[in-house]
Amino acid sequence: MTTINVIGLGYIGLPTSLILAKAGLKVVGTDYNKELVNILKKGEIPFEEKGIENLFNDAIKNKIEFSTNYYKTNMYILAVPTPYLSENKKLDPTYVITAVNNVLDVCEKDSIIIIESTISPGTIDKYIRPVIEDRGLQLGVNIHLVHAPERIIPGNMIFELEHNSRTIGVDNQNIGEKVKSIYSTFCKGEIVITDIRSAEMSKVIENTYRDINIAFANELAKICRHDNMDVYEIINIANKHPRVNILQPGPGVGGHCISVDPWFLVGDYPDLTNLILTARKINDSMPRHVLRRIRDIMREHNIGDISKVGLYGLAYKENVDDTRESPTLQLLERMDEHLASGVKVFDPFVKERIVDHQFMNFDDFLNEIEILVIMVGHDHIKQSFKKINKKLVLDTKNICDFEEAYKL
Repeated sequence: MTTINVIGLGYIGLPTSLILAKAGLKVVGTDYNKELVNILKKGEIPFEEKGIENLFNDAIKNKIEFSTNYYKTNMYILAVPTPYLSENKKLDPTYVITAVNNVLDVCEKDSIIIIESTISPGTIDKYIRPVIEDRGLQLGVNIHLVHAPERIIPGNMIFELEHNSRTIGVDNQNIGEKVKSIYSTFCKGEIVITDIRSAEMSKVIENTYRDINIAFANELAKICRHDNMDVYEIINIANKHPRVNILQPGPGVGGHCISVDPWFLVGDYPDLTNLILTARKINDSMPRHVLRRIRDIMREHNIGDISKVGLYGLAYKENVDDTRESPTLQLLERMDEHLASGVKVFDPFVKERIVDHQFMNFDDFLNEIEILVIMVGHDHIKQSFKKINKKLVLDTKNICDFEEAYKL
């Protein structure tokens, strides 16, 4: 039986390796982080996710292995980070290139490298293929490149791994069918085989589409705030039209997909991405909009001490502990730029202190503040309305059921 070596055991790589092992495939999960690997070897899970404990136990029964070393085999799945360069918004391919080179150090002569990391269109041709052609020729190995972009979201990973459709970008149809047979062991959705560049582009535009639609809702929120209109009522009425489906505004866009992927297109096609760039600017501006709303509430109630303000939620979305690119962290960064410090922070899902003035106990957090800013709509806060209805509440997620709450 072929061993599949999954490289990168983060939010994407770990669930992918576990579900492959559950399906009965032989899997080795590799990560350079020794502490993470040791945690997994102890049977502990490094992040919270619905259903992952049962999946982990099933994978352990099927003898999944965890290591800091790359395994000698002929099939690799790369799920490593793909950040963007802040100065020009282009993809930083460093992690992928490094992983590919490490694979080449150990792989068998005829191997398949599947890149699941989200990459900008042309990344494989520009950065990965030259490495394969150069080192592969030197080493005498034949590498088949595949791009099978992940399509899951924290909070619903296991279900989406099983039910979302998948795209497999390949140079060779036979290789595509072979990879499809691997993904078919757990994926119940449609699996489409296409060329590599189309696979690269399709993933990026999926998240860009969502970013643009969120930006429209956020811009509506700003317009309605300017003229004291209820954006939520207006969206609700507009959405009664059978061909209208406006999303809800919010305090910003976070996560490693929607807030990052559109920049790949902006960086690569600066003269052709006017709408995409505008949407990115709108969504990136929302933490500043929240900050202005906090200022207005403080002035209205003669509160001059920023330490009386509490931000609820550090994660980028509800009911997860993932803080990557979170609007709250963006807001704290904006405040730091203006030397405004002391705001309190609490998130029931984030168990480690990652920012100043972060509370681990909700009641202690509430006792220290007068203004509560709901940045994330965790179920926890929805179940705590009786505790907060005496506070001044800025509800950026429109979840409060009392009239006194301020909105975006």
